[in-house]
Amino acid sequence: MDYPANEASLDKLLSEPWDNVIEMMKRLNGDIMILGIAGKMGVTLGCMAKQAIEAAGVSKRVIGVARFSNPQAKTDLEEVGVECISCDLLDREAVAKLPQVENIIYMAGRKFGTDGQEPLTWAMNVMVPYNVIEHFPQSRIVAFSTGCVYPLVTEEEGACSEMVKPSPIGEYAQSCLGRERVFEYAATQQNTPVCLYRLNYAIDLRYGVLHDIAQQIWNDELVNDSVPYFNIMWQGDANNHALLCLEHCSCPANIMNVTGPELLYTEDIALALGKHLGKEVKFAGKKQDLAYLNDASRAIHEFGSTTLSPETMIEWQANWIKAGNSSLGKPTHFEVSTGKF
Repeated sequence: MDYPANEASLDKLLSEPWDNVIEMMKRLNGDIMILGIAGKMGVTLGCMAKQAIEAAGVSKRVIGVARFSNPQAKTDLEEVGVECISCDLLDREAVAKLPQVENIIYMAGRKFGTDGQEPLTWAMNVMVPYNVIEHFPQSRIVAFSTGCVYPLVTEEEGACSEMVKPSPIGEYAQSCLGRERVFEYAATQQNTPVCLYRLNYAIDLRYGVLHDIAQQIWNDELVNDSVPYFNIMWQGDANNHALLCLEHCSCPANIMNVTGPELLYTEDIALALGKHLGKEVKFAGKKQDLAYLNDASRAIHEFGSTTLSPETMIEWQANWIKAGNSSLGKPTHFEVSTGKF
């Protein structure tokens, strides 16, 4: 793949469906609705779904639901044929007016700014799922979640598989487990097929762990290396995995970890980025031997591995920052281990 030099080429790359996604669209019954489509990943996911359907030569609607506080997201989606519905998912009556569809990808949620706004975080992450399962009791639901529901682990302990019992730290992660429990309740009590999609961390050159570190280096800031290692995955690959999870919804709820296969070390990544950026790297932080690590071997076996290596993502991220390209201004807070976001 060629380096995407601007936002248009980046969005195109993040929206390219894999061959097995196109084949899945030939088998999948019903339309697709993406709830919370206007967030960081949703627009490219919606465009990917539409592109896969067209490549499969089948007829399906892709419906995107969000508040669309950023009108550009709606424009971009409608240009590729995604039908957009403006809806506040906290509004139970508004959710009840949404059209029934067989396939739901649930992306709504709140993370940034949780600290000090805990009631809103709980409302978004727990009340909204209830509104959704009440209105879509028989739909397949792929519910986006996070590896932060797992306990922090050391490298020696190894990454958490789907068999590891959740042990969330802080109210954000606790509310995310609450979201999962609501969907699990639907799967057991009303036979709603569910797949819990636990992701960390997606890489889009406009945000993500690599973006956070590269921006710090470029701005001559200290790189926080208190969290010594992490997992990442190219967002285009994460999008493909999300769509493929539609065929892995079940009762009781299925769980799928999603990330890349490599364990990456914060200091090594920072030094590699510094070399590409032509900048000296300096570190700060009280180093600890704990992090959120996600074992996604099951998803990689089912769906296929990542298409972009860490080395390529590092090079692309440095080029993006050097060129002065856009940033979403949404740090991942990957260096946070206290649960306060």
